[in-house]
Amino acid sequence: MAVAVSSGPGRAPIVGADVENMSMNEILPPAQVWPCLRARDARGLIRFLVEAFGFEEVVVYGEGDRVDHAQLSWPLGGGVMMGSARSDDDDPWPLQPGSFGAYVVTDDPDGLHARAVAGGAEIIAGLHDTDYGSRDFAARDPEGNRWSFGTYRGAPVRHPS
Repeated sequence: MAVAVSSGPGRAPIVGADVENMSMNEILPPAQVWPCLRARDARGLIRFLVEAFGFEEVVVYGEGDRVDHAQLSWPLGGGVMMGSARSDDDDPWPLQPGSFGAYVVTDDPDGLHARAVAGGAEIIAGLHDTDYGSRDFAARDPEGNRWSFGTYRGAPVRHPS
């Protein structure tokens, strides 16, 4: 049964949470940005992102080679959603495969770089230290999407007191 549940004190309810089917060790993640992309070979891209970059497969819906919806989580938070590219004119989400780009925070860019190389990622910018204190590298996945990984977590944000 999908219901609205609180995501914490002072937070808006999460509508549609299937709390009756959640196990005791599952938690609802906080609100985040979830970029979306489409792929020609979505199942292949899912395997690649899990093996080469370390994303975690949460759900994949679809029949055969088609992926209607997939959610891959990033270990430090957030993740991506994706599906198979469609060629019909009534596609409600007509994104071009291979046109996606993201910056992903990692605590271990050197280890992730080694994993990406071993997983077959095309490295388009090797490991380097930036002038703003981050350690980064960039790679392209088999669909042509660009992924930049590094330790930069963003500028501090002021919250009202």
